[in-house]
Amino acid sequence: MFNKFSNDFLKKYKNKQPPWGFGALSLTVYKRTYSRIKEDGISEEWWETLVRTIEGAQRIGAKYTIEESEKLFDLMFNLKCSFAGRGLWQLGTKLVDEHKIADSLLNCWVTKVSEIEDFVFIFTESMFGGGVGCNIAREYTQELPRVKEGVKCILKNTKDADFIVPDSKEGWADLWRKILQAYLITGKSFTYSTVCIRTSGEPIKTFGGIAPGPKVLSDGVEELCKVLENRKGKKLRTQDVADIITIGGQVVKSGGVRRTAILLGGDVDDIAYLNLKRWDLGGIPNHRSNSNNSIIVSKYDYILDKFWEGYKGNGEPYGLLNLRNARRYGRTKETEIDGFDLTDSGVIMYNPCAESQLADKEPCCLSELFLNNITSKEEMFDCASLLYKTQKAICAHNYYHEDSNKVVHKNMRIGVGITGIAQKMDVFEEWCDYTYKKLRKFDKQWSKENNYPQSIRLTLVKPSGTLSLLSGSTPGGHPGFSKYHIRRVRFDGKDILLDKLQDSGYRINPELRFDETLNRDLMIVDFPVKFDDNTLLEKDCGTINQLNIVKKLQKCWADQAVSVTTYYRKDEIDDIKKWLKENYDDNVKTLSFLLKTDHGFKQPPLEEITEEEYNNYVSKIKPLDTSDIGNGELQGSLECSDGTCPIK
Repeated sequence: MFNKFSNDFLKKYKNKQPPWGFGALSLTVYKRTYSRIKEDGISEEWWETLVRTIEGAQRIGAKYTIEESEKLFDLMFNLKCSFAGRGLWQLGTKLVDEHKIADSLLNCWVTKVSEIEDFVFIFTESMFGGGVGCNIAREYTQELPRVKEGVKCILKNTKDADFIVPDSKEGWADLWRKILQAYLITGKSFTYSTVCIRTSGEPIKTFGGIAPGPKVLSDGVEELCKVLENRKGKKLRTQDVADIITIGGQVVKSGGVRRTAILLGGDVDDIAYLNLKRWDLGGIPNHRSNSNNSIIVSKYDYILDKFWEGYKGNGEPYGLLNLRNARRYGRTKETEIDGFDLTDSGVIMYNPCAESQLADKEPCCLSELFLNNITSKEEMFDCASLLYKTQKAICAHNYYHEDSNKVVHKNMRIGVGITGIAQKMDVFEEWCDYTYKKLRKFDKQWSKENNYPQSIRLTLVKPSGTLSLLSGSTPGGHPGFSKYHIRRVRFDGKDILLDKLQDSGYRINPELRFDETLNRDLMIVDFPVKFDDNTLLEKDCGTINQLNIVKKLQKCWADQAVSVTTYYRKDEIDDIKKWLKENYDDNVKTLSFLLKTDHGFKQPPLEEITEEEYNNYVSKIKPLDTSDIGNGELQGSLECSDGTCPIK
């Protein structure tokens, strides 16, 4: 039975504004991402979101005392910590309370790709709004069957088609499954109909947002069939597997309601894989922009010269995934703690932002500590231990896929994240080590009391794009991009907030695709941002110092991984290679890089501006009235600010 907040506790918060870190940007991000519409038709305020989510956490088994629920409420209200973005959106809703599955509470998943159901898993979890890390190394993809010849999947929008696609996530996934079965298993053609799918713009009541309409699905089916048809009589190659996955991602996000984050992990020596995003070669399909790509490599010396082509600006620089270190270490070179074995041999891939190491079909279960707003290491532990209780309850819940149930209940893997590190450079190592060790002891005690397995992993550092925008934090382990900069946030083209932002003077532009065409289903808003003087900025940090911060965080805090996109200049590539040669084999789990300038993106998430440009833009902006907004559309993975993960 849930212990309510004590009498009169909430009164002092109802008419109080939280300390939004970036002012109007923070409020906007909260309203359009986490604020749900109440029964009276008005969007939640921050205190109401906290009531809903903490009560929702109690209903799934967080087991807070009244004192603990009130302490957590105050810490979250003052933006010292938070449930994961997905938790803010879904805790206390019918989808969780009545459907009794935890999938929508979690951001991202992992799978290898060796059979049809792996493709369907990726598509299904993407439809739930999550991201998926996909291991497409040849040891798995070569197990896929040869493509059959003579197969046709024909759209026949009548009620007598072979398959009438149900108007549900499961219905769309079933069509995906039937197509793959036809081409890879049965060799039998069929017709399908989308007459039951609601039209574009209609509301989705259970999950939130608006429907993208049937054309999104049928266009995706056409592209999928082309990929399969081109391989008839042959085995699928790595690039074909990647295309099937990213076409699915395009279907999921094309309506502008959902976003999907996909990380592909391929072999270090797969040349075709390394060329997937070589935009300079031409002829690269748009859907490949729906994934971030990395190589799986355990030793620096295994990396080919071809890998570095993307770093020269000839394409996107691929990231690095060290599964060997993920399996053998918690924090750097830590194989056990207080007698608890940290071996994690089941790890098969990282989640899309590459901070969470996961077994096949396992999700990441996250929370966040806003280090810049926390006042002591003792308060940091209070935040971590209270959030931990909800994360542990989520891990004990039920999941849509039985394979996920088994692995989650076995590993009880959680990821308490930290952000705002560049604003606490003088104390973060001490505070992190103190909190980690205490959290390990707390996990041992709490698990014993509740008959749970101890958590195989507890901590990580994620990019923290969106949540950091609420608290005014530098994102995750990154330095401040620059003192003055533009933060670009993607919106569904039909979002009612766009008109208000335009009236307030914000710059708004449609998404520019890689082929230079405009996508008005996604609109991009430019927000001016300023960091305080005490913030470590990228220009004062440098590429190698940034890599050393990652190394420190991997040692003092993350028993999973540290997800940081390290910005670099072309003349720093040799320095990066030297650092990797000295550190990669034993001190690194994941790394990602992006060119500081000339990186090829027309609308980068962050763009440096001068103080004069900042002041000029701010002077033209009028106050934003958000009292009647908050359409609750699921934006990004709810951890990322631009619809895809920044990790590469």
